[in-house]
Amino acid sequence: MGPRGKSRLPSKCEFRRALAALAVAILAAAPLQAEGAPEPKMEAPARVAIDLSPSGVLRSFRPDEAIGAAFDGAMKGDIDRQMTPANIKAMKSANLRPLTYRLRSELGIEAWHWNPAGAWSDPRHQQGYWTSSAELGAPIQLSWGYRLPRRGDSEDNANDDDYSRLDDGDPASFWKSNPYLDPEALKDGEPHPQFVMIRFEKPRLVNAAVIDWATPHATRYRVQYWTSFRKIDPNARWVTFAGGTVDAGKGGRVELALGKTPVNTRFIRVLLLSSSHTAPAGSTDWRDRMGYAVREVSFGLRGPDGRFTDWVRHHRSPKTQTFSHVSSTDPWHRAVDRDVQLEQPGIDRLFASGLGFGLPIMVPTGLLYDTPDDIEAELRYIAKRRYPVKQIELGEEPDGQYAFAGDYAALYVKAADRMRGIIPGAVFGGPSAQAAYTGTVMQPEHPGRWTYWFVDYLKRHRRLDDLGFYSFEFYVFDNLCGDLHPKLIEQGDKLALFAHDIAADGVPRSIPWVISEYGWSAFSGRAMSEMSSAELMSNIVGQWLTLGGSTAYMFGYPPGSAINQLNKCAGYGDMMLFLDDDGKPGAPLPIYYTAKLLTERWTVPGHGEHQLLSTRVEGAGRKLVAYAVRRPDGKIGVLAINRSAHLTYKLSLDGLDGPGEADLYGARQYAWKDVGERSHPVRDEPPAHRTLPAGPLTVDVPPDTIAVIVR
Repeated sequence: MGPRGKSRLPSKCEFRRALAALAVAILAAAPLQAEGAPEPKMEAPARVAIDLSPSGVLRSFRPDEAIGAAFDGAMKGDIDRQMTPANIKAMKSANLRPLTYRLRSELGIEAWHWNPAGAWSDPRHQQGYWTSSAELGAPIQLSWGYRLPRRGDSEDNANDDDYSRLDDGDPASFWKSNPYLDPEALKDGEPHPQFVMIRFEKPRLVNAAVIDWATPHATRYRVQYWTSFRKIDPNARWVTFAGGTVDAGKGGRVELALGKTPVNTRFIRVLLLSSSHTAPAGSTDWRDRMGYAVREVSFGLRGPDGRFTDWVRHHRSPKTQTFSHVSSTDPWHRAVDRDVQLEQPGIDRLFASGLGFGLPIMVPTGLLYDTPDDIEAELRYIAKRRYPVKQIELGEEPDGQYAFAGDYAALYVKAADRMRGIIPGAVFGGPSAQAAYTGTVMQPEHPGRWTYWFVDYLKRHRRLDDLGFYSFEFYVFDNLCGDLHPKLIEQGDKLALFAHDIAADGVPRSIPWVISEYGWSAFSGRAMSEMSSAELMSNIVGQWLTLGGSTAYMFGYPPGSAINQLNKCAGYGDMMLFLDDDGKPGAPLPIYYTAKLLTERWTVPGHGEHQLLSTRVEGAGRKLVAYAVRRPDGKIGVLAINRSAHLTYKLSLDGLDGPGEADLYGARQYAWKDVGERSHPVRDEPPAHRTLPAGPLTVDVPPDTIAVIVR
């Protein structure tokens, strides 16, 4: 979920901002405003105390398992541009060895044809449910997502250029729920109700509904309103209209009188409880009769004269139709639905590139918008190729799609049952949550955090052992305007809170905890290309390992260009190792040099075991943090990050005597000029290397600087 079209949408960011504010408010930390204020002193002493005794070892890790990068889908033509030999060589030079392959089509509510060769369930009409071929053939270079013509969402988390069929004004189109979530298909003993929801821009008086059912229709359903004008309201609930209870639904066009007194509301939900399990005439596919299908919905006000005023705007555009959201979507589609603007690198191309350094790669599958047959074929293909894989991530960001946690968990368990053992030694995991703190929006029956209810399902069904790793994405802020120094400190607070929440939600400590993507924001801005991106990256890696995390994957691997997506005041930049120079790697950016400091100076490259040591910083408040490791060559590596805008810290390392070495990377080496799409570095030098003399180790660490000291 990073920038470049993979951005969170303003309507969904509304929820993330509210919870982020709540998270910061409950932290017992000093006011952040004071941390970012101008400081009267220009120099100050600081001390790093490292516990070198056996009791000071916090944990062990290996760099080629812990410090990695993510490679994502891209826009049309970008994969060929990104995966040139020169670019691949440049990316590999950052020495970020663990690799995760991200699945952008899942964010776009699209089915992934991971292999362009395959078969349709209805081959005569080139439509239906697609299964890519597991047979080996010519190496797969590119793959694509396919839009779902039975979609019910007005928005998505990728390109956001499709629309809901619930209010598109087309009587021939319809939304249909995922047939694999029908209780008859799941057979897990749970009801798995589905829903459609409408959100008005402003409150409306509603006393009538019109529902045009497709096949299958609901025989039992409830038409409900939300008791608040805000979607995030802990005191709100869904209330069934006085006339909104239907227990013997007949399908077709249904007009409902919802009550004598109109209700003033912004949100309306149709909760679907029982299906007719009927199929269209001539159907031979069992999936056609599973779930629910709706052609169009209207909600409005019927006056005393019988005239109906429909508040729903019916258009074939997400920008003009009334916002709608659904619980799930049928992965049925057609050959003509290929999204030519969205590409994924082919599986063979990715493994052949060497970006994974020959190590096991975390690979994705679809889940919410795919079929079990297609998932199985993908894993069998990978097994036949004997590609190294140790972790299989099922789906991506189901919480960001506002799916019921129990629905995702049920699909997860079914996939694990069917796919277990196809790739020997590989484990299943997920959900690649959009954030560790994602709440169950407008689900008062499941209050709190989404992950809690995901784990709850696994526990109740005694399937927690099927969670081989837990993954989430860590994009710290939406808005990157203003002074970033307080935000650098707040980032540490957030990550600590997330680790606490993951444990509180019941995720076992015994499995790997993975940050599957991280960066400043899901929206681009100058911060991603300024020195602050280096401070952010280094602290996320050091802190996550200290908190017990397994791996942190940096987002922004290929060369890119400066863009702005949401807030103009955030300026221009992006997450990238290099600027793109006409398809070649151009100027290196801060996260490139930071990656090399983390993988080649703070740690020793490769698989050697590193011990993370208990480290304490004194005299710097929260502006300077440090992380120390005992490397396999016996040396001590100290990573120090000065997050002050003005203060140079005269840093002493207690218990360590020189000679030693120091590498410093900061504002003296790098500066970014924000000039729109032509933004570029105006100072771009590698870290400064210094030899430290014998005696007590001391290093001056200037403002906005990363220092790695090795003794």
